[in-house]
Amino acid sequence: MAKKQAQAGDPKADKAPNIFVRFARYVEDAKAELRKVTWPTVKETRKATLAVLGFVAVMAVILGLVDLGLSSLIKTILS
Repeated sequence: MAKKQAQAGDPKADKAPNIFVRFARYVEDAKAELRKVTWPTVKETRKATLAVLGFVAVMAVILGLVDLGLSSLIKTILS
């Protein structure tokens, strides 16, 4: 905040930094945020992956049965 106030009279202060400066700042900020992340352990990752795969398998069976039933219904109606 003090930096902005000190540069208030400077004509270059009103101008936004160029794209390369903004990109470099973005990369630095992204690195800083990634250092704050609490990454899951291998065990937690494996457990979550198995839960997702199990859910996908169950949904595939349910949707397959619904598809089979609806296709049989449509064939019965059209014949």
